[in-house]
Amino acid sequence: MRKVKVGIIGCGNISGTYLKSAKRFDSLEVVACADIDIEKAQKKAEEYNVPKACTVEELLADEEIEIVVNLTVPKAHAEVCLQALNAGKHIYVEKPLAITREEGKKILELARKKGLRVGAAPDTFLGGGIQTCRKLIDDGWIGKPVAATAFMMNHGHESWHPNPEFYYDVGGGPLFDMGPYYLTTLINLIGPVKRVTGSARITFPERTITSKPKYGKKVQVNTPTHVAGVIDFENGAIATMITSFDVWGAKLPHMEIYGSEGSIIVPNPNEFGGPVYVRRADDKDWREVSLTHGYIDNCRGLGVADMANAILTDRPHRANGEMAYHVLDIMQGLLEASAKEKHYYVTSTCQKPDPLPCIANWN
Repeated sequence: MRKVKVGIIGCGNISGTYLKSAKRFDSLEVVACADIDIEKAQKKAEEYNVPKACTVEELLADEEIEIVVNLTVPKAHAEVCLQALNAGKHIYVEKPLAITREEGKKILELARKKGLRVGAAPDTFLGGGIQTCRKLIDDGWIGKPVAATAFMMNHGHESWHPNPEFYYDVGGGPLFDMGPYYLTTLINLIGPVKRVTGSARITFPERTITSKPKYGKKVQVNTPTHVAGVIDFENGAIATMITSFDVWGAKLPHMEIYGSEGSIIVPNPNEFGGPVYVRRADDKDWREVSLTHGYIDNCRGLGVADMANAILTDRPHRANGEMAYHVLDIMQGLLEASAKEKHYYVTSTCQKPDPLPCIANWN
């Protein structure tokens, strides 16, 4: 099988994980990386043996590149995606797909017009932990899903991230930063969403960076940092979700799925592995389930590998633009429901992505 050549735009904090993971997939070959700060691109190219560090324009003009991986900040996602699509490249973008529905629609419409693919993070739902949960549900271990809980609770990124400002701007916050992991996992396990409602607030209007190199810098908060939502799925299940950058500590579970015949404790949707626990109606206690799938370490870029394999074998890819747009629509809906004090009826939908086979090999 030939290699699909990849170019990465955006050489910030997350790019190293993608560059490292790409080496494990024989179907992928990263041939160039670019950044508006050319020195960043040069450092990443040297560190991960990428053949070329270049400008964004040079990368998009490279005819051998088939997939552009867009790792820019959220505000730039749509602009870079549209540039790549106009250059004739398939696009895979970090979460969220875009920061407005209008931008998201433009990306999908242009891709359809040009016959190109849109892929989007997160791809953690392809990891062994969540794929094991998917198999348990598909095999009927807990009956029909009737409810779920999902909690992402911490105090934000200013204590550790070198450039945390964008987390507190429009397109950031706990919902747009971490919500895609939780919502994508819920869609993968339960299905698409029909309506949402919620409450959102900015608890601390100003944050102080305590990480280096920007220690002491003040950041104005321009997006909600505590969002509580109720999510109604098309199949009738109801989920309660909280995402917050405003709490110092919590002992809530990451995610649980409750079915008519039992329950599942789902592992952290921001990670690829387990553990997974199940308790059926006739069980006296929880029991840990052995993982049925591989890819349990940090292999961000798994979605890019699946997309490359899908291009080569002419099948749908799993971490796709339609699901990413549905997640964007849900997140916007939660914020709008809070602002307007009413339910938002989700106008988009998507298909549950196909589960992975128990032994997946895209090499």
